[in-house]
Amino acid sequence: KKRCMSIVKLLRQPLPYLLRHTHFPYRTFHRFAMSSLKMVLPSETDIDPDTQKLYTKSRLKRLRKQIDGAERKARRAEGLAIAKEKADAKRLEDSKKITLSEDPSLEKAKLCRVRDVENLVDVRVKIFGWVHVLRSQGNMIFILLRDGSTAPGILQCVLMGDLANCYNALTLHREASVCVYGVLHRDERAKGGFELRADFWELIGASSGDISNIVNEDALVPVLMDHRHLVIREEKTSLILRLRSTITQCFRQHMFDRHFVEVVPPTLVQTQVEGGSTLFKLDYYGEPAYLTQSSQLYLETCIYSLGNVFCISPSYRAENARTRRHLSEYTHFEAEMPFISYEDLLDYITDLVCDVSQRVYDQVSDLVQILNPDFKPIKPEDLVRMDHSEAIQYCRDNDIYKDEKTKEHFDLGDDIPEGPERQMTDKIGKPILLCRFPADIKSFYMSRTAEDEKLTESVDLLLPGVGEIVGGSMREYDYDKLMAGFKKHGIDPKNYYWYTDLRKYGTMPHGGYGLGIERFLCWMLAQDHIRKVCLYPRYMNRCTP
Repeated sequence: KKRCMSIVKLLRQPLPYLLRHTHFPYRTFHRFAMSSLKMVLPSETDIDPDTQKLYTKSRLKRLRKQIDGAERKARRAEGLAIAKEKADAKRLEDSKKITLSEDPSLEKAKLCRVRDVENLVDVRVKIFGWVHVLRSQGNMIFILLRDGSTAPGILQCVLMGDLANCYNALTLHREASVCVYGVLHRDERAKGGFELRADFWELIGASSGDISNIVNEDALVPVLMDHRHLVIREEKTSLILRLRSTITQCFRQHMFDRHFVEVVPPTLVQTQVEGGSTLFKLDYYGEPAYLTQSSQLYLETCIYSLGNVFCISPSYRAENARTRRHLSEYTHFEAEMPFISYEDLLDYITDLVCDVSQRVYDQVSDLVQILNPDFKPIKPEDLVRMDHSEAIQYCRDNDIYKDEKTKEHFDLGDDIPEGPERQMTDKIGKPILLCRFPADIKSFYMSRTAEDEKLTESVDLLLPGVGEIVGGSMREYDYDKLMAGFKKHGIDPKNYYWYTDLRKYGTMPHGGYGLGIERFLCWMLAQDHIRKVCLYPRYMNRCTP
């Protein structure tokens, strides 16, 4: 309410007043309002908001003294600001007379990256990078230089004397690119423990200097998304992207160590896997085509010649969902294995998440714990195996409702939506392998259990704080049963001839799974929204930049 009132008061000011003050940049309109409002003395006919009575003469006198004091303070500040402005202008003019040149008597500088500084102490080096943080102190300028070679990848550089008083130094801003020459020293006070004392530097590319007014803690999400190209320069975001690279590499290492073959399936397709309502349709030289929902069907074709296979490819879902775990384009890690049983499939998924989380911990636990201090690798004994019917009963026993308003309980056969599913997962507090879903709520290609034809040999892996990150199943390998599945779901098998042919030429029991890399990252890095772990997230109404 106070913020609204201050803005209303500001908007009542005459236009010239507003124009005089709007050339100063502020992060939010409220900050501008609070810094721009004039203090106005009330009259004896006004109501005092503290007492809800007319202002007394003594109260007005005290207010007059306060206003006079504030105005004197403002005049002094304005005078100091004018004097500083003149001094800065003179200093800037004088700086144009300073010309920098490298001292030829010094030893040749060795090209250095921030990751190498520990091995180059007391050596003269040159380093290229961007001004991450800039601070002036008298005739010195402290630069935290970022070069992207490591995480956090920051080196403190000190400019002194003419180096700090030349024109380029006085007009230097954050994100400018520079090359700094000097001798490296150990300094525990500096961020990273090293300091470069410059003897020469060059400006490579200037920066406008307004990045802090665009990218800051007060910026709205749409603004941050519009300026994602600047956001990814920030320390936390760049760390997430660096860890994403390492974690993806750990997934590949896991698969190669287990003799899987990586393949690259197409992303332009003419078939559906997860339902036609979530397909992105496009015109493909006059024929209808879609962006792939999953590469599963193509992976199934590969197992006949390559054995165990996997891929890491983009998948697309045209879902009208703006939640913290949904994307329209995401990175899909998928695998298919021939000649396995349902129990084998569960073991494969268990081995995957346990081994990958351990690999990440072994390689970069120090970086992961910057974002998630409580992170620990998953152990096989941590996973809880639970049938879908048991999950329904758990929800009923623990007052997790299908509808919070009506307090309606789940019934056997119901699909458990995202909200209640996460409630259940968080309440249990352990990773859950949710098994044997009803056939009516699962896809046509999933095989049925031997014990009950109404249940599928399917599984979802649920993680606390995130929910489902893996979906998998045994595939229906009987031709007649597969064709019956097409018919039941109203899908024309014509475009799937290459898929149904697999059941005619050496069919066998097989299964696979798909894992959302972004959801896995959210869990491991303790991020509350999936868009934070994407380079350029694509979700409902967001396709730029």
